[in-house]
Amino acid sequence: MCRLPLASVLVLLCLAERSHCTGSFQDSMRELHGRFAVSLYQTLTGTENSSNLIVSPASVSLSLALLQLGARGNTRAQLEATLGYNVNDAQVRDFLLHSQGDLSNSSQGTWLQQTCTLFIQSGVQLLAEFTQQAAAWANASVLRANLSQPHHARSRSEPAGNSHDEWWPLQSGSSSGELSGSGEAQAEALWWGRRPQVALVNTVAFSGVWQKQFMSSSTQNLPFILSDGSTIKVPMMHQAAEVRFGQFRTASDQRYTVLELPYLGRSLSLQVVLPSERKSPLSLLESQLTSRQLASWDSGLRRTKMDIFLPRFSMQNKFSLRSALPALGISDAFNPTAADFTGISVEEGLYVSDASHEVRIEVTEDGTKAAAATAMVLLKRSRAPVFKADRPFLFLLRQVHTGSILFMGRMMNPAERAI
Repeated sequence: MCRLPLASVLVLLCLAERSHCTGSFQDSMRELHGRFAVSLYQTLTGTENSSNLIVSPASVSLSLALLQLGARGNTRAQLEATLGYNVNDAQVRDFLLHSQGDLSNSSQGTWLQQTCTLFIQSGVQLLAEFTQQAAAWANASVLRANLSQPHHARSRSEPAGNSHDEWWPLQSGSSSGELSGSGEAQAEALWWGRRPQVALVNTVAFSGVWQKQFMSSSTQNLPFILSDGSTIKVPMMHQAAEVRFGQFRTASDQRYTVLELPYLGRSLSLQVVLPSERKSPLSLLESQLTSRQLASWDSGLRRTKMDIFLPRFSMQNKFSLRSALPALGISDAFNPTAADFTGISVEEGLYVSDASHEVRIEVTEDGTKAAAATAMVLLKRSRAPVFKADRPFLFLLRQVHTGSILFMGRMMNPAERAI
């Protein structure tokens, strides 16, 4: 028998322990990300109406993490408590860098990028330490701008090509430094101070191609049952494929199913969540969803050959987070007398006067683009189980290796036009 020297044994034990600790830390961060995503989503469903809804938890959490770098006192404590972690921790920063990295792979048709931009009013001075830290881990850039008179570029063109710029909610402006962008995100950015001084903008852009694409020839106009019981006809995509699928129950014993559709390269996937009982309202599932349930999907999904029916849809949401974030525990940041952002600027009295969020998604036969959506007669009958999203459902676009939830939303009406 080969015997290892004592030093070698100690090294192996240390490596094993480090690997275990790293795995536990990543699991903990995944759960914290899931907890924030669910809390944010449930808070928005309580304030928004019952129409289609989409939010990018990754985009919002990254913006809050960047704020945390410059927050002090109780303001920072509230941000830490809501996110569940301290961005000054080295392990946390490494995880965030890993999860928000550019996953672009043109050969596989996948494009994902997150970025933070600080637009600074001329004359406002930022602390060098803050700008250095922000640039080091959040890929943040600092641009001078005239925030009191932003340039309102209101291009509303729908995505028609493969240009990534078409999906950016906000783009940097001209050489004069004024804000401009597609959509109207620049007008409702995170304005700070009684007069605009700093605007923090986080964007998430994604374009992906399905691992197995839906054939356009298989798409048919089929019934979709709305929440009020009425029925409409929508373009329903179809394919027979082997996918990851599972059946689950909530704490109140409500049954639901989860289908996972991978994108090319399998680093990202779209999970579709559907109540098992056709008459069970989606709101019941929304209110009972927890981060632990999200974590259980990874081990509970099994590869299954299925007939899949998924409506083609697109949606866009733009709303203020001004009431949602205080509901999550972040209140001081919006209070002119309580906010403490002295770690950002030498200017006194900085506070968040508004926080807005804009995101959109398009799900088609080829794949998905997003920017932080009567009995069927089969062409071929089979005995394979059927997953038919012909009624309101939830969806989550997740990064597989980190579990980060890039987009989360509900589809109530596929015929509802994106704003």
